[in-house]
Amino acid sequence: MSWQEKAIKCLKNSLYPISVELNEIDWKSGLSPKTDKLAQHLCAFSNQEGGGFLVYGVNDDATLFSVTKKESDTIIKKLGNIALHNLSQSIQIQHNTIEYEGNALLFISIPEQMEKPVYLRGQTIYDSYYRSAGQTVKMSKEAVKFMISATHGISFESQIAMPNLSDEEILALLDYKRFYERLDKNIPKSTDTILSTLAEYDFVLQGGNSLSITNLGAILLANDITKFPQLKGKTVRVLRYTGTNNLVLDKEHTFVNGYAAGFEEMVDYIMKNLPQQEIIKGAIRKNKIEYPRRTIREFLANSLVHQDFTVIGSQVMVEIFTDRVVMTNPGSPLNDVNRFIDLPPHSRNEDLAQSLLLLNICERRGSGVDRAIEALEEALLPPPKFTKGEFFTRVFVYGAQKLSAMSKQDKIRACYQHCCLLHEDNKEMTNQSVRERFEIDKNSYPIASRIINDTLSASLIKIADPENVSRKFASYIPHYA
Repeated sequence: MSWQEKAIKCLKNSLYPISVELNEIDWKSGLSPKTDKLAQHLCAFSNQEGGGFLVYGVNDDATLFSVTKKESDTIIKKLGNIALHNLSQSIQIQHNTIEYEGNALLFISIPEQMEKPVYLRGQTIYDSYYRSAGQTVKMSKEAVKFMISATHGISFESQIAMPNLSDEEILALLDYKRFYERLDKNIPKSTDTILSTLAEYDFVLQGGNSLSITNLGAILLANDITKFPQLKGKTVRVLRYTGTNNLVLDKEHTFVNGYAAGFEEMVDYIMKNLPQQEIIKGAIRKNKIEYPRRTIREFLANSLVHQDFTVIGSQVMVEIFTDRVVMTNPGSPLNDVNRFIDLPPHSRNEDLAQSLLLLNICERRGSGVDRAIEALEEALLPPPKFTKGEFFTRVFVYGAQKLSAMSKQDKIRACYQHCCLLHEDNKEMTNQSVRERFEIDKNSYPIASRIINDTLSASLIKIADPENVSRKFASYIPHYA
C-alpha cells in the first residue's frame, strides 16, 4: 500500500461512521502562523508508530473544502522548512494533492523516525511530543525514557524493577506459589528450579552473582507492588459509592499485589460489592448480582493489559455506583473505541499480554471484549460504552434498564454491538435477532425496525444485500464489513 492509499484509508476511518481525529491523521482547515505549533505536530508524527498525516481541506466539523494551488505551495514550503530546520533531526516529508469526494485535499506524510524521540531543536529531549486520543501532546519524562528504551529494543516489561537481589529476597518479593498455581503445577522443592522457571518467563534476570526482578515479574507477581519504587503507583483501586454519583464514598480498597497473583481476588471483591437485585420466588427471597462475572473479568483484564505505564499519577480504577460500574485505565486506546469488537488486539504491552495469556488470565485472540459484551446481551443488560481521553480509556457497564428508559444512543450502540458480534460469528443481524436482544415481543416488531433504522442512519450498519428491496426480510452487517 502506497502512503497515499494509506492516507485516504486513514481519512475515511476518521470521517466515517463517526467523525473524529485519529492518532494517525490530523485535520487542518488552514496553515497555522505558529511555527512552534507546526513543529510539535511534525515531532509527534515522527514519534508515532507508522508515522502519520496532516490533511489540509478538512474543517473541525469534518466538512471538506478544496485547497488552492497557491495555498498548497505556501503550506508545503512552510512545513518543509520546519522539517529541515526546527526539529532535533531533519526529516523528509512528502506531499500530494488528492481529490476526495469532489474536493482537492492536500496530504502531508510524516514518516516515523528510526531514532526516537524526535524533539524541538534548541530544546531538551524532554520537549518531545506524541499523538494521544487524536491530539498532539507533550510527552512526560517517563514516556520519553520509555521511548528511548523501546528505540534500543528494551521494552517496559524487560526493564529492571529491583536489582542485585539474593535468592531469598526474590522468593520473598514474588508470589511464586500463586505463579505455580496459575500454571496448575506443583511447586518444586528446589529453590534453583523455582528461580530458573521464573527466569524462563522473564520475571527474573541473572546478572553476575546476583538476581534482578524485571518490571514484568513485579507487575504480575509482586506480593506488594508498592515495594518497587517505579511501580508503586500501578496498584488497582476499587471504590464503591452510595448512589449514582461520587459524592459519598461508601468503601474503597487498593490491591497492592501483582496482577496475576491477585487477579481472582480482585474479581471476587468487585463482584461482592456490586449492587444486588432482590428476586422473590414464592416465599423465598434471593439476592442476585445482575452483572455477569464474565463481563467484569474480561473488562478488568483489558484495563490491566492495555494501560500506559508511562502515565504517572494514574492507576487502573474500578468505580461501583448503584446503577453502573466504571473501569478506567491510564492511556488512550491504540484502536478505535468503535472497533474494539472486531479489530485484532493491539497492545502497547506485548510481553505483559503474552504472560497473562500463559497464566490463563487474558485473551490474546481478540475475543475478550466480545465475550464481555456477549454476556451482557445474554443477561439482557444495556450495552457498555467506551470512551477515551488524552490520557485514559474508560468503559461503562450499566445495570438493568427497561427498553423505554434507554436513550436513543444507547439503543443504537446496542444494535451496533449486536450486529458486530453476529458478524464475528459469520452471521447477519435481522429484525428477529434485534427483538431477541432487547426482549421485544414478536407483535412489536416495529420497535425493532425503528432501532435498526436509527442505527442505519448513524452509518454504523448497512444492509447485507443492497439488491434486496424488501426490508421485511433484510439482514444487516457492520459498516466496516
